[in-house]
Amino acid sequence: MKSIKITELDHIVLNVRDIGRSLAFYTRVLGLKGERVQQFKKGKVGFPSVRINEHTIIDLLPLKESDVRGKSAEKTKTNLNHFCLVVEKEDFSGIVDYLQGHGISIRQGPISRWGARGRATSVYFLDPDGNEIEARCY
Repeated sequence: MKSIKITELDHIVLNVRDIGRSLAFYTRVLGLKGERVQQFKKGKVGFPSVRINEHTIIDLLPLKESDVRGKSAEKTKTNLNHFCLVVEKEDFSGIVDYLQGHGISIRQGPISRWGARGRATSVYFLDPDGNEIEARCY
C-alpha cells in the first residue's frame, strides 16, 4: 500500500469539566443538536455528542477528577482528546501494516466504536506531536 486516502473528518472528542455547561454552549449558543443526551443522563452511554452536520459530530467526554490526576492525565492537559478521520475499506484493510511500516505504533485497535454514522472499526495512533488520531472505516 503506497498511501491511505482520508475522505472526511468524522468527529473530534473534547475533554470537558462540566458536561451541562458544554451541552448548553454547543446546543443553545451554537445551535447544534444534542445526541445521546438522555442515554448519557441515564448512564447508558459514556458521553453525549452534538451534531455539526450529517457526517460530523463533536463528542463531549466528561472529565473525572481522577482523570486529571491519574494515568489519563496526558490526554487531559488540553481539551482535545482525539480526532477521527474516515478511511475507505480498501485502504483500511491494510492500515495497521501501513502505519507500522512507517514506524507508527498502534495504541488500540482494530476495535468497534460508535461515531457520526453509527458503528465502525477504528485504529488509534499518535501523530509526531503526540495528538491521538482515530482512523475508522464504516
